[in-house]
This record gives sequence, structure tokens and C-alpha cells, in this order.
Amino acid sequence: MHRPEDRNNESVTHFKRRKGGRRIMKKVSIAMTITLVLCIMAAGPVAAKTVFLGIGTGGTGGIYYPYGGGVAEIWTKHVPGVRAVAEVTGASVENVKLASKGETVIGEVMGDVAVAGYEGTSKFKGRKQNILSMAIMYPNLLQLVTLKDSPITDVEQIKGRTISSGSPGSGTNFMAEVVFKALGIPLDSYKDARLSFTESANALRDGTIEMGTWCVGPGTSSIMDLATTHDIRILPFTPEQTRKILAANPTYSAVELAGGVYKGVDDPVPTIGVWNVLICQKSLDADLVYRLVKALYEHNDLLCKIHPSAAYTTPENAAKYSPIPLHPGTIKYLKEKGIKVPEKLIP
Repeated sequence: MHRPEDRNNESVTHFKRRKGGRRIMKKVSIAMTITLVLCIMAAGPVAAKTVFLGIGTGGTGGIYYPYGGGVAEIWTKHVPGVRAVAEVTGASVENVKLASKGETVIGEVMGDVAVAGYEGTSKFKGRKQNILSMAIMYPNLLQLVTLKDSPITDVEQIKGRTISSGSPGSGTNFMAEVVFKALGIPLDSYKDARLSFTESANALRDGTIEMGTWCVGPGTSSIMDLATTHDIRILPFTPEQTRKILAANPTYSAVELAGGVYKGVDDPVPTIGVWNVLICQKSLDADLVYRLVKALYEHNDLLCKIHPSAAYTTPENAAKYSPIPLHPGTIKYLKEKGIKVPEKLIP
């Protein structure tokens, strides 16, 4: 696996993150509006046709952020009249809310969170979100990381200890709580620092937490960096634990983290996987979505250069693995390619 590349392309604007992993979206909306007005004043009627799209990603220590930057670059370069930006957010749960409200319009989301938002369950109980699926991204693997000399060798040993289950509003935190509940681990039985990926890695280095939680594609930069300075362990799930977890959420699957992805973790690690999905606001124009997904799939080679997990971003996988119904614009593209769309994915 290769590490995500740092990208510094003029066509992609990255926003600073506020404390706690979230951003003040109202200020961003105002800033973008001001920018749009200035562009119209400077360039006349041509600029008025420009569509500005925000893509909700996650923290800078995961794959969502560079992946979203690549998507923004593709759309800005290859979809006429579109300017896209990748925005640092609290990740999946927050991205569903932002896309539904139209504050970012598009978001990168774990499949289990997308289902909860679409159906109005769990964190969204009684509040169905205004979202549909645009594309399937890649599968995430749950990675519970400790230092190798830690007494924690099984996730059920975290009771009474300080850990991080992921930042508030993230898909990692959402999945961690589902997994812990499925295994009978009370959420108040451990002290939860709720840190971002980068913060979790630093806290493991400093000894302020004993386990960090990542639900990301294999080869994420924050774990790779940690493994270069410290010996790490990734906790495996037993067959019985896996059975309980899969029974708790049908969007999950049993997978293995391949050996050799991280320094010192040489053997395969049994864990849990879930697909990531690119969602959008349900009311987004179908022709625009069609042009966006067409550019995304036809220029996917750029994403693969950013991270190899983008090889999973294919139109075939959209029809096969989307956890919620697809947007009509995506369906139009898939049908043009001769890909059958299951009835359950037609809104």
C-alpha cells in the first residue's frame, strides 16, 4: 500500500478545521457566497453560471480528506461550470446532516451511517435525511490500534481504560459504538477521549490513551506514521465476536486486514468491513449529478494515484454495493453503460 499523497492543486480549496473536528459551516457558507459575488462582479454573466460544490470529507489523518480533494480536482477540471472544494468536517454523521441541509450538498459517508440517515434511525432517529447515493467509494476496515506492549489484546479488555472511539460525528465513532454494544461493552465502562485519527495516533505515542479506533481504508497515513516510531498491534476479532457484530448491523461484513500493510503487523488480522458511499442532497439536479459521476468514473486514474483504495470506485460497484437508493443522475449514467440497477436502488 502507498500512503495518500499531499496534494496542493490550485483548483482545490481546503478549509481549516475548528477544535473538536468540526467547522463553522455558517462562516464558510458566507465566505463562499462573498467569493461568488466577487466573481460575478469581476467576470460578468459567465461567472454567474458557475456551480460551487462543497464535499464534506473528514480529518486530515484519514483517507476521506485526500480522496475528497481528488474528487474536487476532477470535477473542477472536467465538469464545465463547476468549482468543487473539499472541506474538513467531523466525517460521516456530520456529513449526512450537512448534505441533507444543503450546506455541503455532497459528503463522504460510511454505509452504515448512510442507511441510518436515509431511514431515520440510530443517530437520526425520527429524522429521515434528504440524501441519496451518488457513488461507491471503497471499503473501510475497522482497525483497533494499541501499542504492542499494551496489556490490551482483546477489545473486551477496554473496560476501565482510556481509549478513543473516534471524533464526535464521525463514522468511526458510530461504528465503534455499534460494535461495543454488540459485544456487551457498556459505553460508560471506559473513558472515551473521542479524538480524530491524528490526535489518536499522538495520544497513543504519549500514553494518554491505550487504544485508538480507526474505520478507514487500509494504509491510512496516521497509523503508518505511528508504526514508524512505535511497535503497534491491531486487535483481531474472534469468530464469535464477529458473529455478534454482523448480527447487529447487516451492512457490515467479515474481512481481513492484509499482513504487511503496516510496519510490524505481518500477519492478516480478522476484522469488520463496511463500504463508503459518496452521498448527495436528494434534490440535486439530475443532469448535474450525471455529469459529476461521469467525470468521476472516467478520470478515476487520478484518485488511484492519491490512494489505491480508489480502484474500488467503479460504476459496477455502485450498482452492487450501494447501501441506499441511487440518485437519478447516477442511474442514468449506469444505464448508459449497460449496468443493471436493482429495483431496491431506484428511489
